[in-house]
Amino acid sequence: MQSRKPFYLLVILLFIAGITSIVYTHSEHQVPYWPGERIETWAVDAKITFQATGDPVEVNFALPRDPAYDVLVENAASPGYGLSIIKNNEQNRAVWSIREARGNQELFYKATFVPTGNNTLSQLDEPEPAEPTNWSGSLAAAAKQVVDKAWKASASNLSFAREIAKMISSDKSQNFELLKSVENNADLFVKLMADAGIPATRVSGIQLEDQRRRQSLVDMVAVYDNQQWYLFNPSNGTEGRPDHFLIWEGTDAAVLEVSGGVNSNVSFSMILDSRSALRTSVEMMDTQNELGFSLYQLPIEEQSLFKGILLIPLGVLVVVFLRVIVGIKTSGTFMPILIALAFIQTTLLTGLIGFLLIVSAGLLIRSYLSHLNLLLISRISAVVVVVIGIIGAFTILAFKLGLSEGLTITFFPMIILAWTIERMSILWEEEGPKEVFVQGGGSLFVATLTYLAMSSHIGQHLAFNFLGIHLVILAAVLVMGQYTGYRLLELRRFKPFAEDR
Repeated sequence: MQSRKPFYLLVILLFIAGITSIVYTHSEHQVPYWPGERIETWAVDAKITFQATGDPVEVNFALPRDPAYDVLVENAASPGYGLSIIKNNEQNRAVWSIREARGNQELFYKATFVPTGNNTLSQLDEPEPAEPTNWSGSLAAAAKQVVDKAWKASASNLSFAREIAKMISSDKSQNFELLKSVENNADLFVKLMADAGIPATRVSGIQLEDQRRRQSLVDMVAVYDNQQWYLFNPSNGTEGRPDHFLIWEGTDAAVLEVSGGVNSNVSFSMILDSRSALRTSVEMMDTQNELGFSLYQLPIEEQSLFKGILLIPLGVLVVVFLRVIVGIKTSGTFMPILIALAFIQTTLLTGLIGFLLIVSAGLLIRSYLSHLNLLLISRISAVVVVVIGIIGAFTILAFKLGLSEGLTITFFPMIILAWTIERMSILWEEEGPKEVFVQGGGSLFVATLTYLAMSSHIGQHLAFNFLGIHLVILAAVLVMGQYTGYRLLELRRFKPFAEDR
């Protein structure tokens, strides 16, 4: 007896590959599992102002690189200026330049940010060992007393940072008052951490709030401990990234550098927007050149074609289940799928009425052709011509009556209808009208359920955006193909035994 292990192994591999592909597409490219999902995006404008002195001007501006937010769209407005966007592993920067400028100058950087849900600080590299700060005079003694006090009350780099953060935000001692007189909170935090040999860096970011204007950068401090960065707010001593906080510059470099100008400043305005999660995901993949083998890289016409083709496996799954497991009889194996595809174009009610009218009229004409003793090929060809004529007649009649829905019956597969009429006619002659109604009704019932599965928004969304779902369908079809037990409808034969008990 042949072993079934290779078969079951194949099914398991198909199932795992399909599920893995679905999960990867969702997690890596943020493609939503459900259609109609919406996500929040932030549109941020950075306005740079300065006073040009009449000399050549070069403006070097840091651009954000935060794993918590992906850049969907970015552009800059700089009339008369040359612009270069420099992106490397260390930082991203925009550089504006012009040979001569005088007076008030305004430059703009605009970007749309998409939250990723990744709030780690992994964009910061592992730091070099911290070197002690070179304090002058009495500042050295004050800093040493603060560090010694915090060191005794801590047990690790992180707990030491928590003590320093708490002391900076609330300690009113003379030592801190002296230190704060020469350093702002963020720089003081970093220097005290360096005195203890603990790596720390200043981080500049903006707090995203809907419809806020003229916002300034907020200084935070990132502390390194046990191969991980931790964020602190030196103003109030809190730990952790605030909600909707976008890190703009995380390398302790200057956010804005202007040569050839004075009184430079940068301010931010922002607005919250809601947009389609699927559309955003596709645009992000296009922006990052990650479409790969995605169907979205195809022209629109081919995408529309594939959206129809990829629905067929859903119909196949429904037909196999209803025929193999339930035991519903149909006229033709996959004729219900083709009828369901026609229903998608005609709508369900119009399609059912059109199908019944065409098949009924075709059976009447086919009954006459049976008396002519034609060869099979000639008879089928005649039925095809007759079906075309019937569809044309019904279409013209629907147009005359003002029934625009009736015009869509031209989407019915004419050859399949001709074979359906031929099979039902032969079945009528051999088995009687009962079997015709059983198989014809079964075909319509299966076609209706297939249509509901193929026309559902979730089915269309999964079939086109998660190609791995087709591997799962293939695995399910193979498993059902091994079923040799009773069909559900066959269990009716055992009903008398249940009643006798």
